[in-house]
Amino acid sequence: MADPAALATALRSSADDLAALEPTVVAAGPWPLAERFDHSDEAAWGPSEVLAHVDEMLPYWTGQVARILAAPAGELAPFGRQATDAVRAGIIERDRQLPLEELFARIASDAHRAAASIESLSDADLDRPGRHPVRGDMTVGEIL
Repeated sequence: MADPAALATALRSSADDLAALEPTVVAAGPWPLAERFDHSDEAAWGPSEVLAHVDEMLPYWTGQVARILAAPAGELAPFGRQATDAVRAGIIERDRQLPLEELFARIASDAHRAAASIESLSDADLDRPGRHPVRGDMTVGEIL
């Protein structure tokens, strides 16, 4: 079974490690926006796309877990998406144009919010299943 405290600690540690890279990444700029940042083999994401993706992903998955937990008992809430999701791509397209400092700040905030959410999960919460369109049935613990 997933250990919420350990997962939250790992997420905070990863966020801190990423934040430590901010001065180096910002100083090495300005970074050109990628010409192609889709899910194809030809895509070449730079720092702006990677940070925009992480910034989009943290609240998305926090919300997906909340969606599963809010479903009526015994109901498998649909969750997740595929790499080709138009909303995902649109958010990355929009946010990759933000200053890197803003993306780093958002990620730090969202990571600590997600970690707090993870820490609040009970064993029963971790065992709640949802249904992914490709991966099938997964528990919150497996998703995390």
